[in-house]
Amino acid sequence: MMKNRVPVREQKPEERVKNFKEVSFGYNQEEALREAERCLQCRNPRCVGACPVAINIPRFIQELKDGRIDKARDTIGEASNLPAVCGRVCPQEEQCEGKCIVGIKGEPVNIGKLERFVADWAMETGYKNTEKAPANGHKVAVVGSGPAGLTCAGDLAKLGYEVTIFEALHEPGGVLVYGIPEFRLPKETIVKEEIRLLKDLGVTIETNVIVGRTVTIESLFEEEGFEAVFIGSGAGLPMFMGIPGENANGVMSANEYLTRANLMKAFQEGYDTPISHGKHVAVVGAGNVAMDAARTAARLGAKASIVYRRSEKEIPARAEEVHHAIEEGIEMNLLTNPKEILVDERGFVKGMVCVKMELGEPDASGRRRPMEIEGSEFTMPCDSVIMSLGTSPNPLISSTTKGIETNRRGCILVKEESGATSLEGVFAGGDAVTGSATVILAMSAGKTAAKGIHEYLMGKEK
Repeated sequence: MMKNRVPVREQKPEERVKNFKEVSFGYNQEEALREAERCLQCRNPRCVGACPVAINIPRFIQELKDGRIDKARDTIGEASNLPAVCGRVCPQEEQCEGKCIVGIKGEPVNIGKLERFVADWAMETGYKNTEKAPANGHKVAVVGSGPAGLTCAGDLAKLGYEVTIFEALHEPGGVLVYGIPEFRLPKETIVKEEIRLLKDLGVTIETNVIVGRTVTIESLFEEEGFEAVFIGSGAGLPMFMGIPGENANGVMSANEYLTRANLMKAFQEGYDTPISHGKHVAVVGAGNVAMDAARTAARLGAKASIVYRRSEKEIPARAEEVHHAIEEGIEMNLLTNPKEILVDERGFVKGMVCVKMELGEPDASGRRRPMEIEGSEFTMPCDSVIMSLGTSPNPLISSTTKGIETNRRGCILVKEESGATSLEGVFAGGDAVTGSATVILAMSAGKTAAKGIHEYLMGKEK
């Protein structure tokens, strides 16, 4: 057995930094089969336990090895409604691949790229999976068409429910379309195709419906006849630092910046969406969203820098994203924290005062607490600042829904085992409950809630 993985072909850094095409080409069939051969088919597969949606990984890899790629796609589809998405954006290194036995003495099996290959092959060959239970006569509303909402809707549709998704924006997909850049997740060929497969199951999607404004949770029950509602409205409210100069022209949230680029196609010819074309863009934060913002700025012609108050070891972004960012010339200013944004006489950003940091004792999160080094202030030249400090749920739904309990951060409180909220018949999951997290964790919450809704409605029949 090969100790190392079959390498994945990618665009060269000097070429890809000038375009928005997908960075990774993924595996072709011959490469996928060679990588699949590295799987040991463990009797007690730790990879499955580490997958938030519990895909039967050894079985799908064996079916791929046997040349039954359609069966491999069916196996993945039993657990995941978005395999082509997950194959691209899941943090497999922390989950399934992190537990792979092959990884003890070599590199773990590249489960993510195998999942991507199977999902892409299925799409290219016109795959359809419309197997579902007969209609059971129950109507369920899903608020938000991000990963949590799409997963919940797909699972319920397979169980025979009539499901309608209400999406506030003009395109379905949630964070998959507004947050993750084209070079990591193509919209037309991947996201729209995954959504089409859900529509094949009978899921209806209504866009431009703002729950809390256009309709309310109450009216979905009383006027539209839904018997349960799932809230998967995400976390679209950006956080800021509260430092001097933060209201200057040229300071924005990563959420806004990426929405303009990804959903509103600011980078494409023929679109008039305005976007900051700074010459030197400083991105504060080091999560996946920060890397996405910095890499987008670089593609729009800027010198882009990450500013992060901890060290390389604590960077929360995926190793692959950090590696790609560095290859693309993104500057990493670690153990550095902004203190003030400098503003010129016209109200525009002209620089940022930063201070160097050192790591002290661990704090409540278990990470070493960053502390300022006295007298280490310096000015970083920049003309745009993108704040990527995380997001919290928009309070619109909770403020217009009587009896729904939230915590101090505005996150909806749910029962972990079912996704049930404090309001009967209302369930929630994903970033609306946790604050900003990963696509796969949102999907896991969508699955939990679908099961909870099914048990709740079937229990009412008895």
